[in-house]
Amino acid sequence: MSNYNEALFRLTPAAKTGLAIAAAISLYGVSFGALAVASGLTLWQAIALSALMFTGGSQFAFIGVVASGGAPASAFGGATLLSLRNTIYAVQLKALLDPRGMRKLAAAQLTIDETMATSTVQDTAAEQRRGFWITGIACYLGWNLATVIGALLGDFIAEPESLGLDGAVVAAFLGLLWPRLRSREPWALAVLAALLTVFPRPLVAAPAVKGALGAGCAGGPAHRADNSPGASGGADTSSRCGGRGVGASVRSKGAGQPRAAKVSIP
Repeated sequence: MSNYNEALFRLTPAAKTGLAIAAAISLYGVSFGALAVASGLTLWQAIALSALMFTGGSQFAFIGVVASGGAPASAFGGATLLSLRNTIYAVQLKALLDPRGMRKLAAAQLTIDETMATSTVQDTAAEQRRGFWITGIACYLGWNLATVIGALLGDFIAEPESLGLDGAVVAAFLGLLWPRLRSREPWALAVLAALLTVFPRPLVAAPAVKGALGAGCAGGPAHRADNSPGASGGADTSSRCGGRGVGASVRSKGAGQPRAAKVSIP
């Protein structure tokens, strides 16, 4: 066991890639913590959501529905829909890593976009295992720590996106994509995915459709909800399909100045 762990945690190219991706993803976790609190979650609820759900897009979808006044069942359903891709990842990663015992449970929790991409791009079995575990553990620890920081600082961050942390996710996913563009086939798939993301935008009008296509939506016109005090009880809510997916903004009025927070799916 000790030899296995010693061989696993070595600073190889796969490990360096995983740590770099984890650093970028963790930065965006600060935004999630701040937005979770702004949408009405408590500090401990935000922490539990990151620790148990641990899949960024689904977490942002969850608090987006909550911020818009949606039912918890709707929030859970949207988050579950977005996380179904992890089930597909798990099938391939099980065959690739062959985890046993408690490692299988840990691997299930750490199966996300970043671990899938980092491990499958490696050339050897040792690097595949190393890429998965180092990326997964680093992302999990960094994301949860950043959630706590963001939740604690949420009252002082009126607009988390103004910090530019959302750019960290874009950089991380570009870093995951670039090593795969080694031949014509990956380039063709990348171009096709971009076209399928951009051209359906005019057809995405209903909020329900936005929720289904949010993970791949590249941007579109805003959809305003009824913001009259009689309809929303003084809360100003809206949903949009933005640069990375579906978002909702919530304006809460407390004892101090009104504060606006924008929730978006990376």
